[in-house]
Amino acid sequence: MPESVWDYPRPPRVEPSARPVRVELGGSVVAASDRALRVLETSHPPTIYVPPQDVAPGVLVPVGGTTWCEWKGSAAYFDVVAGGVRAERAAWAFPSPVAAYAELADYVSFYPGRMDGAWLGDERVEAQEGDFYGGWRTRDLVGPFKGAPGTRGW
Repeated sequence: MPESVWDYPRPPRVEPSARPVRVELGGSVVAASDRALRVLETSHPPTIYVPPQDVAPGVLVPVGGTTWCEWKGSAAYFDVVAGGVRAERAAWAFPSPVAAYAELADYVSFYPGRMDGAWLGDERVEAQEGDFYGGWRTRDLVGPFKGAPGTRGW
């Protein structure tokens, strides 16, 4: 049954992902988890967060700069390096999220469009449009989706 992103709440809700997650770069699996969380926010495809222990050792390289999420707090960024490939600022985490999102502490999210591939179960996901949001689009989602040019103020 289709899921409309317009039925998602604001502020966002965190829930377990019903499907396993796999992320690949440079011919390597950089993350694989059956314990991922998904964040659901009005007008966005779900953002997937992987527990740090399910991310391959050494693939995350911290980089400078942060952003501020009005709900979750300050995000730190990482380059993802695997198989001789470096994807710049391709992952982020909330090391010290606000109390309402404490369960996301240190979980890592990957921009699917900056990876060679990202999967939920056996479905390869599409990246949310735009260069800021990191939603994972699947065939069971109904939009329109925030992220495309002209939608930033939605």
